[in-house]
Amino acid sequence: MNNLTPVVRTLLVINVILFACQIFLEINFPYLLGLRYFTAESFAPYQILTYMFIHSNLLHLFSNMLGLFMFGSLLESTLGPKKFLWLYLIAGLGAGVLHFGINALEIYQQEQAMQSYFATPNPDSFELYMKNYEPQQWQKISPEWFNSFIDHPKDPTIITTSKEAIGELFQYRLNIPMVGASGAVFGLLAAFAMIFPNLEIFLLFIPFPIKAKYFIPLYVCYELYAGLYYPNSSNIAHFAHVSGALVGFLLIKYWKIPRRY
Repeated sequence: MNNLTPVVRTLLVINVILFACQIFLEINFPYLLGLRYFTAESFAPYQILTYMFIHSNLLHLFSNMLGLFMFGSLLESTLGPKKFLWLYLIAGLGAGVLHFGINALEIYQQEQAMQSYFATPNPDSFELYMKNYEPQQWQKISPEWFNSFIDHPKDPTIITTSKEAIGELFQYRLNIPMVGASGAVFGLLAAFAMIFPNLEIFLLFIPFPIKAKYFIPLYVCYELYAGLYYPNSSNIAHFAHVSGALVGFLLIKYWKIPRRY
């Protein structure tokens, strides 16, 4: 680690130590420090900072730390330790805020649909809500229970159960923590592409070198596409990646950092 610059080394150590404590000491850091939506019951202001130092699994940690390792030291040497740290932290903060800002409309629509169901509960509305907003959970609904709902649409016990299920699922969604340094790392990627656009990057899954000015914008565009068209296909916060890249881009523009290569 002698070739690493001081801030990059420190960030790597912090992330690895916290993950090691999470695994070996069985501390549930995602629950304690992960970022929740701002209306969630378990939201706390400090989460906007702490979430970017917590990772869900080893692959998640490795991929983010690899990005920090590959692009961080050259950026820190160019920007200086203080400005580099600000870039990393502000990109991470911005990624969290903008991610939930982008998702605010979807969450608002889901809440309105939930309230509409509560006002006029019936089997058709329940099925429509679940398929639109909770498709994975809909697959787990007992056919016997739903058929009973169809046969007895006015049964107060069944209606109460359906309302409780929808309400609990909505609160669960609000309280799912977002974790990881991806937003901050994407801020570094955007900065790297602006400062070193012609520097060639060698990647294992691409059999030829590719310039930063091509690879990184394409990568960000892919994340935007995935966020728009496959929002529920995985637990990846694609919009946080795009938001982090946007913040990194704007910071380099604001600081007027010239292109170096």
